[in-house]
Amino acid sequence: MLTELRISNFGVIEQLAVTFGAGFIVFSGETGAGKSLLIDAVTLLVGGRASAEHIRAQAEEAELEAAFQLAPDHPLLALLHSKGFARAGETDILIRRVISRTGRNRTYLNGNLCPVHLLEELGGALVDVHGQHEQQSLLSSSAQMDALDAFGGLHALRQDYQIAYRHWLDRVADLETLTAQIAQRREREDLLRFQFQELTDAGLEAGENVRLEQERPRLMHSQQLRDFSEQLHDMLYADDQGVLSLLAGARKLVSKMESIDATTIEWANTLEDAVVPLKDLAEQVRRYRDDVEANPGRLLEIEQRLDRLHRLVKKYGGSLDAVLALQDSLRVQLAQLDHAETHVHDLTQAVEQGARSLRDVAERLSRNRLDAAKKITVQVMKELGALRMERTRFSVEVSRLTGDAPFGQAGQDTVSFMFSANPGEPLKPLAKVASGGELSRVMLALKTILAESDRVPVLIFDEVDAGVGGAVADVMGARLRNLSRHHQVLCVTHLPQVGSQAHAHYLVEKQVRLNRTVTQVRLLSLDEQEEEVARMLAGVTVTKKARAAAAEMIASAKERR
Repeated sequence: MLTELRISNFGVIEQLAVTFGAGFIVFSGETGAGKSLLIDAVTLLVGGRASAEHIRAQAEEAELEAAFQLAPDHPLLALLHSKGFARAGETDILIRRVISRTGRNRTYLNGNLCPVHLLEELGGALVDVHGQHEQQSLLSSSAQMDALDAFGGLHALRQDYQIAYRHWLDRVADLETLTAQIAQRREREDLLRFQFQELTDAGLEAGENVRLEQERPRLMHSQQLRDFSEQLHDMLYADDQGVLSLLAGARKLVSKMESIDATTIEWANTLEDAVVPLKDLAEQVRRYRDDVEANPGRLLEIEQRLDRLHRLVKKYGGSLDAVLALQDSLRVQLAQLDHAETHVHDLTQAVEQGARSLRDVAERLSRNRLDAAKKITVQVMKELGALRMERTRFSVEVSRLTGDAPFGQAGQDTVSFMFSANPGEPLKPLAKVASGGELSRVMLALKTILAESDRVPVLIFDEVDAGVGGAVADVMGARLRNLSRHHQVLCVTHLPQVGSQAHAHYLVEKQVRLNRTVTQVRLLSLDEQEEEVARMLAGVTVTKKARAAAAEMIASAKERR
């Protein structure tokens, strides 16, 4: 329920703080006192559209704040917890909204900044605001279907349908995606096959270009390399002046010195260590010299191969690795095309199977809706009779969806509330033919019937009793009071028959302070409530008779509670 409402610089409201309890809560006051501003404030706090026009004159910002308390098992708490806006076990919700003339509006949920669209998502589950005619959610087709499903206890079956519907949509999307991909690839199939064949015929190998680039300079300069290696081998193995011959002479000299001075023994070891790798080097040079040969045919082959590789890299990618990756991708795409018909067939069967399963659930949902429509029609007619609308007719019409799509988000049906205010007139959609007062009573009848199944904790009625009076107003007041057994009900009214039924009665009044109009809201005591109900009965001049009538109305309402 709504436990507290704080308003600052909103319309004619300068500063306002009101606390609320459970039950049926009534707001009354003179026309223009600002009663509807309270409803507007709550509407904005649950995601309504904000405007700088809401800000009080000479103020830069308007600030609205509301505190709600929910039952521990309310699904809204789990949603808030999943989004990080509530801790486990918390049952309070605090919403704050700041509206600025600069357009930098801010929204807070439990102390944390949040987007307005989140408030819109929460609002429908937190507060249900009912005003006159188009403002009433009752007029939308989706709301009428929701009401029928709630009455029939069909939410579990509807959830089963929605699971099957999402599964079917996923398969349809998969099939459409695959079909589009196949069509696109079919258009390019000849090109894909040509490219793949060209790359396959080239016999590409990873790193091939690097190996060829290394081999090419040896072939291009084979004679120079042979001459250099010959010279190097001679320098190592020349008879008298070769490095190894000189080292052999050095070893003899060191051996003689060693026999005289033992400290030179390490020199001999050093010379020995130098001889072994030099002999190995000389052998490698010899083999290299023997292997190096001019091969113009191989050089031509390498030049042609590198040229082919360069052309393919330039044509298909920035590197040989990229070209090889493209070849693999083409292989996969062509394989998919080769097996496309099998995939399409499998997905088509999955779509058809999903449609059959979905149709089975949809048919059950439709049958249950038709049964619920008959029952709710009877009960609404009964309620309308109690509201002095015996001569009107009401019916809930369940029909199949029209158009190309066989299934919708909530089934294969459309739901329409049909109404006729006058005998002999045909039933027509409720929104098109019901007057404000008639619509108010139809809505109240539905809310009365759905009271136990509706999980919205706060119901707000903004002058929905307009256009009614007398005995009808008395019945409406009693119905609104009865609704408060299952919801917190807030109602703006001008009718004493409604005001007398309130568990808590608030007076909204204007005052002028320092040449500025301000609106105040105060909770009335029992005596003050009797005085206000008497004013609502009598108008400007409140007589003793009006006061007595008001006291009797309030006492009578208490006896019926």
